[in-house]
Amino acid sequence: MLPPLTDILSTLRVVSIPMRQRFRGIDSREVALFEGPAGWTEFSPFLEYDHQESSAWLAAAIDFGWQQNPALFRSSVRVNATLPAVSADRVAAVLDRFAGCRTVKIKVAEPGQDLTDDVARVTAAREYLGPEGRIRIDANGLWNVDEAEHAIHALASLDLEYVEQPCASVEELAEIRKRVKYMGVPIAADESVRKADDPVAVARSRSADLLVIKAQPLGGIRRALSVIEQAGLPVVVSSALETSVGISMGAFLAASVADLPYDCGLATVSLLGGDVTADPLVASNGAIEVRRVTPDGELLDRFAAGADRGHWWAARIESCYRLLEG
Repeated sequence: MLPPLTDILSTLRVVSIPMRQRFRGIDSREVALFEGPAGWTEFSPFLEYDHQESSAWLAAAIDFGWQQNPALFRSSVRVNATLPAVSADRVAAVLDRFAGCRTVKIKVAEPGQDLTDDVARVTAAREYLGPEGRIRIDANGLWNVDEAEHAIHALASLDLEYVEQPCASVEELAEIRKRVKYMGVPIAADESVRKADDPVAVARSRSADLLVIKAQPLGGIRRALSVIEQAGLPVVVSSALETSVGISMGAFLAASVADLPYDCGLATVSLLGGDVTADPLVASNGAIEVRRVTPDGELLDRFAAGADRGHWWAARIESCYRLLEG
């Protein structure tokens, strides 16, 4: 059952935190935080998402704030570094922020860049990590099948752990998976899970080797665990560029998965130029703790969005709440 809307809005705080560098097309991350009986929680669908898509994110925030978490298999989660589409000469400076991480996820297929830029960035990351490090790349579905095949072939010699969402559609994922199987490069699905009407379809059609799972877009920890169980594939639990409050939700999800063979994408607080707590969930020895996070009042005030943005988020929450009611 949903808590009263007034209970959600009574503790609502909206913050806008600058990015260290432009990422996912944004220079700052705006999120809504509120407190439930189980603790603080986060509602942070990206600004362009409509109410229908955003309602799953609100369901996740309510679940995390009002329900107790499932049983845990671990108290910390190994995490990967995340490398935006920076130039090769900036790779080391970015990766230095992710203490002890043995794995890096690298953004490729950035609009305005080409494959030469991708190869240079991935090569620099391989030199930074050494031969024992793990490299995965993420194209966010921006290649067609032929482009993906060409790019994977160009990057395969750098020892890729997997390629995340090289193409947009499930059908394209199935095709590229066939084409690159001989290279031994697995295909991971992200957008084909979190943005799909049926998040298990990509697994059922054998279009991917593993799934990238995010708690908020799937409607919360319990819903995500159900998707994982139905899919029957290995998973990587990842973030949606949240504050430490939202990362905490992802950490509890990852800790609730019995078999977790891959490092998780839950160290993205290091991409932000601030946080809502003085004790952030950032990588230490390549892992983050599994714990609740309570925001600091001083930091909530420092990064507070304007009153107009607070009203905008309150209206957004109400619209999503009405959809959940229905």
